[in-house]
Amino acid sequence: MRKPLVAALFALVIAGAGAAPAVAAPAHESGSTASAQSTAGTAPVQKAAAPALAAVDFAGTVALSNCSGSVVRLPSSVDSDPALVLSNGHCLETGFPSPGQVIVNKSSSRTFGLLNSAGTRVATLQANRVVYSTMTDTDVALYQLTSTYAQIKSSYGINALTLNDTRPAAGTSIKVVSGYWKRIYSCNIDGFVYRLKEGGWTWKDSIRYTAACDTIGGTSGSPVIDNATGRVVAVNNTGNEDGARCTVNNPCEVDASGNVTVRKGINYAQQTYQIPACFAAGNRLDLNRSGCTLPKP
Repeated sequence: MRKPLVAALFALVIAGAGAAPAVAAPAHESGSTASAQSTAGTAPVQKAAAPALAAVDFAGTVALSNCSGSVVRLPSSVDSDPALVLSNGHCLETGFPSPGQVIVNKSSSRTFGLLNSAGTRVATLQANRVVYSTMTDTDVALYQLTSTYAQIKSSYGINALTLNDTRPAAGTSIKVVSGYWKRIYSCNIDGFVYRLKEGGWTWKDSIRYTAACDTIGGTSGSPVIDNATGRVVAVNNTGNEDGARCTVNNPCEVDASGNVTVRKGINYAQQTYQIPACFAAGNRLDLNRSGCTLPKP
């Protein structure tokens, strides 16, 4: 699991930095137009402009005491709903959920540092409950805040990120945005892992990044954002640090036939498209809704 400080500070010592990683500049990418050179006696041919990409920056991300996260809304959420914060189950203030454990509607007074587009902390948000958390099949925590989306927008000019409700595709260009380190990683979805095992925990259909997303401790809980849509498709959670097999901080991949693959230095995320189906109007969790596949208590 991508817990902070121990792994992160180790990485800094190795790099000789002695300080937090430099803040990555927010990415504002757009499509470009190119024209083909004409052949003799013909006019230049104008190619169609590439679709503009969503601007991905730190707006709406949060810093936890030990991890990263983001203020998120469901496709069906309305501005008057209580806002939600997404992070990892292993980032809970009460410690790691046990294998098979699912936490629902537990009181919480956790606080989160809200960031603007430049990565500046502009507010402290307050939770009143852990709506849902588990490390079984996935690694997710959802907190309910005492503020609505409208209140956050009115006070700080910041919109929540939207959870996508469809599965992403291999090859999708993504950014992993860490509010803890104020750092953005850019890469692609390399593929999907049938089962990802780490210690006593097993996660299903995990996302494997290409090597460019070399996330470190403290990036746990970061939203994984589709560059084309600006929507959240996963939550960053772990990586194989030492090349060990299926141990804590060294997850291994297991295919449908039981074959194990270890990829040292490669990092992973858990998909989030399943979450919207488990919420009713008013951002109310309902694990019995049709289409909800999240583990139940």
